[in-house]
Amino acid sequence: MEEKGSISIHTENIFPIIKKFLYSDHEIFLRELVSNAVDASQKLKRLSSLGEFKGELGDLKVKVSLDEAAKTITVSDNGLGMTAEEIKKYINQIAFSGATEFVEKYKDKGEDKQIIGHFGLGFYSAFMVAEKVEILTKSYKEETEAARWICDGSTEFEITSTEKSERGTDIVLHVAEDSKEFLDKFRLENILKKYCKFLPIEVEFDGKVVNNPNPLWTKSPNDLKDEDYLNFYKELYPFTEDPLFWIHLNVDYPFNLTGILYFPKVKNDFEAKNKIQLYSRQVFITDEVKDVVPEFLMLLHGVLDSPDIPLNVSRSFLQADSNVKKINAHITKKVADKLSELFKKDRKAFEEKWDSIGIFVKYGMISDEKFYEKAKDFGLLKNIENKFYTIEEYKEAIKPTQTDKDGNQVALYTTDPGKQDSYISSAKKRGYDVLKFEGILDNHFIGFIERKLEKFSLKRVDSEIIDKLIDKGETLESVLSEDEKTALKAIFQKALNDDKLNLSIESLPVDELPVSITLPEFMRRMKDMSMGGGMAMMGDFPLMHNVVLNANHPLISKILKTESEEEKAKLAKQAYDIGLLSQNML
Repeated sequence: MEEKGSISIHTENIFPIIKKFLYSDHEIFLRELVSNAVDASQKLKRLSSLGEFKGELGDLKVKVSLDEAAKTITVSDNGLGMTAEEIKKYINQIAFSGATEFVEKYKDKGEDKQIIGHFGLGFYSAFMVAEKVEILTKSYKEETEAARWICDGSTEFEITSTEKSERGTDIVLHVAEDSKEFLDKFRLENILKKYCKFLPIEVEFDGKVVNNPNPLWTKSPNDLKDEDYLNFYKELYPFTEDPLFWIHLNVDYPFNLTGILYFPKVKNDFEAKNKIQLYSRQVFITDEVKDVVPEFLMLLHGVLDSPDIPLNVSRSFLQADSNVKKINAHITKKVADKLSELFKKDRKAFEEKWDSIGIFVKYGMISDEKFYEKAKDFGLLKNIENKFYTIEEYKEAIKPTQTDKDGNQVALYTTDPGKQDSYISSAKKRGYDVLKFEGILDNHFIGFIERKLEKFSLKRVDSEIIDKLIDKGETLESVLSEDEKTALKAIFQKALNDDKLNLSIESLPVDELPVSITLPEFMRRMKDMSMGGGMAMMGDFPLMHNVVLNANHPLISKILKTESEEEKAKLAKQAYDIGLLSQNML
């Protein structure tokens, strides 16, 4: 048998196109060829289980071998193999995928997720790195002779009979000069570990098996223990500390999705060092899962596997598609349900994990309305004593004491307990509670909570004088006359050499600071936003500070009574410095 012919494709120069555009990443030639070899093995397994192949299956395995001297890479399998006719049909007619026909033929024999539909184009990725490709193949069908196909990357090919004793296919790549980098053992091993780590048939390279054919997500959650999940996490991410908990996904309708998502211990940053990996039937596709996974869960770790996520011809880019949207919504729901279940089952353990979980929950509440609806029952607020409340519990807790004259609730918070210590002490002395908002997202979360809740506002503990915010039903009598107040203002303006000073005099308890420095809440939020890169830097903040003199403090009375102008100025400066010091502004 010998035959020559042309590959029937609609353009003479498909190979340059394949090389340049079809696959952005040249290393995936190995993924495609090994995946095809795995498919050929699985199809034979399937035919055997249907009784259509009566021979011995033997030990199905895919072997990748490198011959540096001959400049070849060979991918071998002992699967289905092909006849010369099938080569012509599947390899030469590029638009015709062998798998399509295979699935058609067997689709009524029961759904089998092991059939992958991409033999055809995947094979042509070989020409990204090879100047010449050979196929040596022998079909599983009795009485067929082995065939050899050879093509040098033009549209010309040649098919001849050949000797091959074993069933299966060898694909030999004669590596091109500009792809010599792939003739390197370590490079090939790393590519195999990246893309083929969990392929369902053993893959051997350099004498050792490089994959785990039965990864954890393919097993039933009922058969697994915590230890199994933790060991698999270490397999995915060596040298990473244990995760907090995980969610095992297992859906087959209305789309197919399996996987395990782990909640890692998150430090207060948005650096996702270990990304979620996306697979399609155990073939690694990408770790850029932005559309599939909701944005607020991008810091999770783990794997997702779904044949229902549409990929373009190179399987490397997700396309916005209704299945992807459904999967995204499903993951959101599963995560919300899991968090809710953990909260109800063991609230104390949930609270202990809050510093790591909180970042996901807050981000989810802000960015996803459906998630917020569920999360408002387990999203927590933490106060300065490290006591936790749900939002509703907190509103109830501060109801009697923290309302203003219009009946609005006012919650106080700190962003830096050390820096705002004197203000916190002052609030606590009056029996007010102070929440802690120290996280990277909290600036956004504060505004979000206010928008969601009616008649509820949050004020930083040092943003304005507490007694002005909260209606105590009483005010202290001032010990100063109006003339004394005017004189006091003049002393401070002169001492601080600033006649534009935003200065007011309040009657506060004797044990408060003589001078308090505050920033109006709206200004302070603007400042925090600009520091977080949320907007262009605003002008000069210090001009906006409020300076409040405590009319009832002995030091303020002493300043008024002092005879020497120089001494007055010195004491006024000292009182002002105490105010600056309490805000870490000195």
